[in-house]
Amino acid sequence: MTQAPGKLAQAPAVPHIVTELPGPKARAHVEFDRQWTSPSLPRAYPIVPVRGEGCVIEDIDGNLFLDFNAGIAVTSTGHCHPKVVRRIQDQAATLIHYAGCDFYLPIFAQMCAELARIAPMKEKCRVFLGNSGTEAVEASIKLARFATKRQYIVAFLGAFHGRSYGSVSLTASKAKYHAGFGPLLPGVFHAPFGHVADLKWFDEVLFDRLVPPTEVAAIVVEPIQGEGGYIVPEDGFLQGLRAICDKHGILLVADEVQAGAGRTGKMWSIQNWDVEPDIVATAKGIASGMPLGAMIARDSLMTKWGPGAHGTTYGGNPLACAASLETIELLEGGLMDNAKARGDELLAGLRTLQGRFPSAIRDVRGIGLMIGVEFDTAERAEAVQWGCFQRGLLVLEAGHTVVRMSPPLVLTAAEAAIGLDLFGKAVADAAVAEAPGADAARA
Repeated sequence: MTQAPGKLAQAPAVPHIVTELPGPKARAHVEFDRQWTSPSLPRAYPIVPVRGEGCVIEDIDGNLFLDFNAGIAVTSTGHCHPKVVRRIQDQAATLIHYAGCDFYLPIFAQMCAELARIAPMKEKCRVFLGNSGTEAVEASIKLARFATKRQYIVAFLGAFHGRSYGSVSLTASKAKYHAGFGPLLPGVFHAPFGHVADLKWFDEVLFDRLVPPTEVAAIVVEPIQGEGGYIVPEDGFLQGLRAICDKHGILLVADEVQAGAGRTGKMWSIQNWDVEPDIVATAKGIASGMPLGAMIARDSLMTKWGPGAHGTTYGGNPLACAASLETIELLEGGLMDNAKARGDELLAGLRTLQGRFPSAIRDVRGIGLMIGVEFDTAERAEAVQWGCFQRGLLVLEAGHTVVRMSPPLVLTAAEAAIGLDLFGKAVADAAVAEAPGADAARA
């Protein structure tokens, strides 16, 4: 089930660029923004969106863009899906807020039950609702330590788990996320990610030289690393983590914030390896753009803590819950299947492109609509990102040398083909511009 085209999607052509980029209104807004917003915000390029529909974004100057990043993998059902909008509107007309942490809000419990239903664990699960991915990770850290009575947490090099103090302590994708903020949360170790051979680190380094396994509460892993470069682990890696956890009574926490909510063609990316976690952290695409995060945990873990151990004011807001309930219906109603089909088309096209530019494109990887294209240099990746923006295609870098594609799951075959064409032209320009002797050749 893909989204029926609306006014933006029925425009004469998408992309449809009517000004230079950025346009005059966009440039004016960027200057206004710089006066008032925190300079800590890492803006990628000067897109100023004012309206969205499906996979189309309209900017402040009236330019139409094809969106292949979905607000960083958030608008899973497309921008302003009419069913999601209607569900939010209906809920807003009834009740906008009442704290599910302190009172018995009906839609709050309904949302928890629905997430428990779709959890990738066989045991009955319970759910804690928050507002974001970093909150879901923070809750996971707290529950893991509380339930196991152990202190240490293992994350991975290349991981991104958020920016609040606990989650940023697990994050190890870029040193700048830690710079100036130490000391961070104690008791966190970082393991190498992705290769079966890396699993030796646990026995040979962590357990032998640093801490005994009986003091490790949890291993927190993105089944597919996001900010770290859309890195897909080798088959056997996640199964190996599960075996380590089982052997030593360690909890396995799957951070599904970016890779979950149907993006890989399955509800949870860890299901691509038939591995069952103990705790799942989710956010981003689970509510189509509304702020909702959740920690889903096995009942036997969640019942170890009681009233007051953890809470929230806005988590499980009725509007966000309404959007998420509709989102899950749409994901199960065909969007996960569409993600798999469109992802296969994009991967095939990108690998053909890699064959044309093997010195520029080092790798094409991903599952479903979570795809990373790795370039030979960071400068090349940046040039491709900018070249796509200039052509009306919105993509986003990840890691140091990777451009990610994470479009809405309503992407059509025609839109995928257009995106491939535009991306290919951006790559061709970047390859020529940085090739040795390119200036002489043009002369």
